[in-house]
Amino acid sequence: MGRTGTVGRRALLTAGAVALAGCTSDADGERPKAPSAAERAARAETRRRLRSVATAEALRERYDAVLAAHPALSARLSPLRAAAAAHATALGEGGTGAPVTPVDGRTGQTAQHGKTGKTRKNVPAPAPTVSGPSAPPVAADPAVALKELAAAARKTADTHTDALLDASPEYARLLASVAAAAAVHAYLLTEGGRR
Repeated sequence: MGRTGTVGRRALLTAGAVALAGCTSDADGERPKAPSAAERAARAETRRRLRSVATAEALRERYDAVLAAHPALSARLSPLRAAAAAHATALGEGGTGAPVTPVDGRTGQTAQHGKTGKTRKNVPAPAPTVSGPSAPPVAADPAVALKELAAAARKTADTHTDALLDASPEYARLLASVAAAAAVHAYLLTEGGRR
């Protein structure tokens, strides 16, 4: 038992040392490099843009849902819906005209925007086609649906405003513009519609 136990413990310690060495080095025997400050900043900016795009897309999807449930509101809501879609595109491009295409950490593939699996450039916004379990719930009463849509626009404006704190100056200007536009949407959906 004594000799066998010692050999067993020694083999276990050797295996552990080998495993530990494998965890802390790459194929060439060197430690993997930590991302640089610029790489970390770029990743943070990509995550910020994706969150901003998701926020803008959620508002656009809300417009689609209301339009699908209440087609009679089309004349009033279609221009606002088109603006919301344009905001999502602009936020994804970061004001540069080039869409952000980050790598999905779960799949290792390039992340895609939209339901078509293609990144969007200056493509006209598709017509509302929201239905099924993924569609946001919409009140049966058009007046209530408009109030809920206005609340969603206010929430979008607040979310974009909060994101200004950590954004780069260029992106912060874009966020401020989109936040202001969402606040105008909220006004037009409530006070502006009472004239």
